[in-house]
Amino acid sequence: MITSPALPGTTDIPWTDLDRRAVTTIRALAMDAVQKAGNGHPGTAMSLAPAAYLLFQQFLRQDPADPNWLGRDRFVLSCGHTSLTLYIQLYLSGYGLTLDDLKAFRTEGSLTPGHPEYGHTVGVETTTGPLGQGVATAVGMAMASRYQRGLLDPDAPWGFSPFDHHIWVIASDGDLEEGVSGEASSLAGVQRLGNLTVIWDDNHISIEGNTAVAFNEDVVQRYESYGWNVHRVGMAPDGDVDIMGLARALEAARTEQDRPTFIAMRTVIAWPAPQLQNSAKAHGAALGADEVAATKQALGLDPTQDFVVEDDVLAHSREVMARGADIHAQWNIRYDAWRAAHPERAVLLDRLLARRLPDELAGAIPVFEAGTSLATRAASGKVINAIAGVMPEFWGGSADLAESNNTTIEGGLSFLPAGAPVKDASPYGRIIHFGIREHAMGAILNGIALEGLTRPFGGTFLVFSDYMRGSIRLAALMQTSVVYVWTHDSVALGEDGPTHQPIETLWSLRALPGLSIVRPCDANETAQAWLETLRRGTPTGLILARQALPTLDRSVYAPATGVARGAYVLAEGDGGTAQVVLIATGSEVTVALQARDLLQADGIATRVVSAPCLEWFDEQDDAYRQSVIPADIPVRVSVEAGATLGWWRYVGDRGGTVGIDHFGASANGALLLEKFGITAQAVADTARACIDRA
Repeated sequence: MITSPALPGTTDIPWTDLDRRAVTTIRALAMDAVQKAGNGHPGTAMSLAPAAYLLFQQFLRQDPADPNWLGRDRFVLSCGHTSLTLYIQLYLSGYGLTLDDLKAFRTEGSLTPGHPEYGHTVGVETTTGPLGQGVATAVGMAMASRYQRGLLDPDAPWGFSPFDHHIWVIASDGDLEEGVSGEASSLAGVQRLGNLTVIWDDNHISIEGNTAVAFNEDVVQRYESYGWNVHRVGMAPDGDVDIMGLARALEAARTEQDRPTFIAMRTVIAWPAPQLQNSAKAHGAALGADEVAATKQALGLDPTQDFVVEDDVLAHSREVMARGADIHAQWNIRYDAWRAAHPERAVLLDRLLARRLPDELAGAIPVFEAGTSLATRAASGKVINAIAGVMPEFWGGSADLAESNNTTIEGGLSFLPAGAPVKDASPYGRIIHFGIREHAMGAILNGIALEGLTRPFGGTFLVFSDYMRGSIRLAALMQTSVVYVWTHDSVALGEDGPTHQPIETLWSLRALPGLSIVRPCDANETAQAWLETLRRGTPTGLILARQALPTLDRSVYAPATGVARGAYVLAEGDGGTAQVVLIATGSEVTVALQARDLLQADGIATRVVSAPCLEWFDEQDDAYRQSVIPADIPVRVSVEAGATLGWWRYVGDRGGTVGIDHFGASANGALLLEKFGITAQAVADTARACIDRA
């Protein structure tokens, strides 16, 4: 551990009167914005003002005129509740935010919502707010940066590639209390991510008061044990941030090659508010007019004036734009030299930047022989390897379940730092070992996708998607190109019992806006599901069976390309008309086909609809949806080995459902399906009962 003591008066970095006035201005703006909104989190934005300003002005490689510049550093505000910390820097640095935007803080339609939102405000690299997510997402960004370097410029010395950049994070006590940050930080230590720095705002305050009520471990020692390079930065004698100590720690982080850096920075929340500094009241509420006025007086400002930014302060802060343009121009020289030296890699980069899939992808997707039986998880494994053969940007792994999830890219090497004591390890490998860390895996996948050039996937059992729910939700909010490989999808997995058998999970996931859930019925639907998922580039969960399923004869049944429309008529009723529509997903499509045989033997014309992805089906126009599930056929039965609660939207008030609305048991999977009524006979009986009611 390196300790950076307070050394008042040192001149390690340029720190002028204008810089000090800029920090004072930031504190006033934070108070004013929250006071005007009537709600928000002023205290942390006040105490973080010097650190954020120092980072943006002197350490962050950025070009505000080109916020998407490939060579930029990434900044993640993990403690998203202090969004003003970021918004004010974006304003001062020239990213396009205005003083009026700060005045509109937390109001409808503004560019300054309560928490930073990716895709909404220029300069926001990821959506944050759920604590711990930013730290874990940043780990994914750092991993992706290394993998991308391996694709494009693996032989350049460290620091000399145009693809080398740094990931900077500011995190709070709350971020480090959340388990997801610990999961991801542990993995970052294993990966020795020298391009990652986390600055911990150690202010000892949360909503319920002093963090000692729930948080008293030695966090620095914890990060040392993770394998991080750690620094402590104390306070200056007046209680403010020790700016020179912080600058030295940031410089050490920037030059560290072999370990991620953790900087424990002691601060006083809401410094220098006379009454509310170092109090929980300053965390999540406006300070009040009297305290704002008193604080402005303490800062040497006019307490009667709000949202004041003096011209020379703004001009001084905006000098970062010229410095950024110069850094960008120097980078362009290296970048142009790289393109000239590596024309084939430049072609690859251009395709990745355009988010264009390889032309040969569709032809690489395997076609599986009818009449064979194969678990969809096994089919997915074959498809993953076919995709990997033509998409070098495609990589991923599992939460220690690769053998069960079938997520291993054959010959892909393990993504691990040089010198790792593991066979077939490479810093540029494409097999990620997440360990038993589902939540961190979800956030890391988001970070990889947000880095912008590669397409990640991650696998676990479907029931454990609950462990990664917060990360999945953010993926849906941000529309990241993450693919989840969720296997062992029903009670049919058998003897592992109800703890591992997902019942409510499918509809729980379908409830998330912006997330597609795809449950293919056989190997060829699985292949088409992968292809459509990659074409869409939005967060998607592939729900795959453990047990072998028959590969349908597509000369008899409709082609599997119907997957792209979410649901399609797999088998029509006799004579091209139907009295009953059976709507099934995944392994239960075969059950529905068997039920169709029973019904048609009784003269009941029966259509079977395979509905692997209801989200994609709902996107189709009304004419198509009506052609698949016509309103004039009221007898419809859903068939899915899970909860039935969402199916009534599709079967209507004269339809029926076949599913499981209770927990499973530990027994043979086929026996459980029989015991719980997921059978062709049960489906046929339900259809007959619906006909009788109709």
